[in-house]
Amino acid sequence: QILVDVAKGMEPETLYTMTEVIADELNREGGPQNAKLVALSGPTHAEEVALDMPTTIVSACPDEAAAEYVQDVFSNTCMRVYTNADIKGVELSGALKNVIALGVGISTGLGYGDNARAALITRGIAEIARLGVAMGGRKETFAGLAGVGDLIVTCTSMHSRNRRCGILIGKGTPPEQAVKEIGAVVEGYYAAANARTLAQKAGVEMPISQAAYEVLYEGRDPKLVV
Repeated sequence: QILVDVAKGMEPETLYTMTEVIADELNREGGPQNAKLVALSGPTHAEEVALDMPTTIVSACPDEAAAEYVQDVFSNTCMRVYTNADIKGVELSGALKNVIALGVGISTGLGYGDNARAALITRGIAEIARLGVAMGGRKETFAGLAGVGDLIVTCTSMHSRNRRCGILIGKGTPPEQAVKEIGAVVEGYYAAANARTLAQKAGVEMPISQAAYEVLYEGRDPKLVV
């Protein structure tokens, strides 16, 4: 059986990625031990996918045949699917890019421009890759669609809940209130805590994620954190 996960994020208590959560639940419930878990991830805002706009995505699984099977299933006239064996790197990218997007939103809300946005995106993927490699991911994954590709779309699109939430915070709205105003899950809010814990465990510096954590959870003034 092939199970395809299209959710992004991490479980706070265990710091499992989504396919790791699924694997854990299958084992716990006495489910199929040989199920192949595939992560489908990349720069894919649903608002555009639903309109058949050109989109690329990554099918990630250590089992090459399973990744290619899912590639065939999801490929069509407007979606191109790439494969990647580095499921850890792909899933970490999908979970942690939302923290950087919040930072970009905060920067925008503070009135900073394109230079700051470019810096945050570029240095953001650098720190995500540092952590990812320390956790067993491949460096090249973070330079691809699931890494920098997903980060770019999340940091530049107004479809992004994380970016919109960050803009509110940058303009002075308290973080918890800003999350409520968005009216949907702001993944980066929760991912910031996970990123900080993972960075500490791996002994990796993640200054942008740390700064986001301080603004979101410690009440620090974004202008001072900059």
